[in-house]
Amino acid sequence: MTADLARLYEVIDQTWPAARRWTENGWTLRDGQGGGKRVSAASIADPEADITQAADAMRAMGQKPLFMLRHGDDALDQALEARGYQVIDPVNLYVLPIAKLTDIPIPPVTAFEIWEPLAIMLEIWAEGGIGPDRIKVMHRAVQKTAILSRWKEKPGGVAFAAIHDGICMVHAVEVLEHQRGMGVGKWMMRRAAVWAQAQGASHMAVLCTKANTPANRLYQGLGFANVGDYHYRQSPE
Repeated sequence: MTADLARLYEVIDQTWPAARRWTENGWTLRDGQGGGKRVSAASIADPEADITQAADAMRAMGQKPLFMLRHGDDALDQALEARGYQVIDPVNLYVLPIAKLTDIPIPPVTAFEIWEPLAIMLEIWAEGGIGPDRIKVMHRAVQKTAILSRWKEKPGGVAFAAIHDGICMVHAVEVLEHQRGMGVGKWMMRRAAVWAQAQGASHMAVLCTKANTPANRLYQGLGFANVGDYHYRQSPE
């Protein structure tokens, strides 16, 4: 698959959906309802769009003005910088053909696909800062599952996976602190790939903040290609 960033941006929206997404006055707006930046940020749909209109629309929803800056948004990025909007959370976007993750067997009793999430899975997510509002985001995705990993006969970590347009994107990867560095994340990604391949997906994708060195190392070690990035700018108010 040639990295089509427009396609991948849509995969992000569909696999980690806002409560509502719509376009008006040249902006794509998202009602996040507490689900985090990805489901709350505005993105530009018309180069002539007025920043103030987007900011006012987000304030009307009770959200602090927040913009997602994607490939080609350089003019908007500069305009927001001039208004004092601060860069937060630069993110890498990774993609890998799914067969690259289904080529070796997963050890028995290592990772399972489960939907709906079990109580222990919700506890692990909560420990990583993924609370009820983000769990609601997961429920809004159409074609989805969750992954629970076990290591040394104890819970190891959790992840959420959803498919859109033949691409499985994995979100909310959390590994318990005492289980890190033991391959738990690797086996969860492979289990998600096995599930997605059975659903007809051809590629895996994942997002990772640039500051998260261990996670970036995990995805690069699995062979994921960095095909793009984005960042946010948040109002200084």
